[in-house]
Amino acid sequence: MESMPKISESEWEIMKIVWKENPLTAEQIVQYLPADTDWSDQTVRTFINRLMKKKALGYQKSGRSYQYYPLISEKECVRAESKSFLNRVFNGAAGLMMTNFLEETQLSDKEIERLQQILMEKQSQDSKDSPQS
Repeated sequence: MESMPKISESEWEIMKIVWKENPLTAEQIVQYLPADTDWSDQTVRTFINRLMKKKALGYQKSGRSYQYYPLISEKECVRAESKSFLNRVFNGAAGLMMTNFLEETQLSDKEIERLQQILMEKQSQDSKDSPQS
């Protein structure tokens, strides 16, 4: 894909629903919204139209309604958003971001073990990829 569309926070709510289950009509999307979301049907349709213009959603006609489905994967979108956040907030310094996150977040023993496992795998992979002297 050429470039990842910029998706607003509200549009993310729509995308999370469509990534989870699709295709969906606009009415079904409204039903899947969290209970504390008080958007009108028209507001949801506005977000859907914006997402279609951004080429994040596609549609197929089904009888008298339209069914919407994602044109971009959740994984791709999360990766692009993470990279954008990293660049915007930490000038691209992943280590600084991770240090800040770890200092400010309570983690369970299980989460700590998983992070240690990821770091060990990353260290092992990086040493395999580096040229030998």
